[in-house]
Formats: sequence, structure tokens, C-alpha cells
Amino acid sequence: MGKEKRYREKQLKFRVTDQELATIKQRKEMMNFKSMEQYLRRVACGAPLYNITTTSIDNIASDVSGISRNINQIAKRINSTGSAYAEDMRQIKAAQEQLTEMIKQAFGSLLKIKG
Repeated sequence: MGKEKRYREKQLKFRVTDQELATIKQRKEMMNFKSMEQYLRRVACGAPLYNITTTSIDNIASDVSGISRNINQIAKRINSTGSAYAEDMRQIKAAQEQLTEMIKQAFGSLLKIKG
């Protein structure tokens, strides 16, 4: 059987100090790369590196869920009494404004990454 030709056939080797190696490993881990080869290839080729966490997305999802519950409670109260109160409408408007602001912040963060 013949050897299959590799997609990447060229190999690079270079030396680093202990401190440089520690820094490279630390940065690779921070960026959640599975392999050193993958990380070094991305860095050497000038590809942008982003460390995106889901923490802010999880927080927004939690906030949206809470706001949705509040709106649902207001809707139940309106349905049970048959009338909407000014305070109910104020709360719904405030919830909508809060959702709009959270979405703007989320997209603003994404646009900063893109630019």
C-alpha cells in the first residue's frame, strides 16, 4: 500500500525558550484551541483570534425569560379582570425597552468583534 499524500506536506520547526513556550501554551488554552498545531497555524497565518464566551448570552437569555414571565403575569391579570391598567401598560413598555437595550448591547459587542 502506498502512502496517502497529506494535505499539509510541509513541516516547520523552531525553538523557543521555556518562558516563550509557557506563554504560547497559556494563550492557546485561553483561546480554547484543542491542539498547539491548530493555534500556531492560525497565529502565523494572521487569522483573527476571538475568545467568545456564552456568559453574556446566557445572562441575556435569563433576563429575557424573566421579562417574559413578568409580561405573562400582566397578561393573566388583564385577562382575569377584563381591563388593562395604566401601571400594567407602563410595565410592559418598560420591559420592551429593557429587551431592546439588551439586544442593542449584544449586537454592539458582536460588531466590535467584526470591526
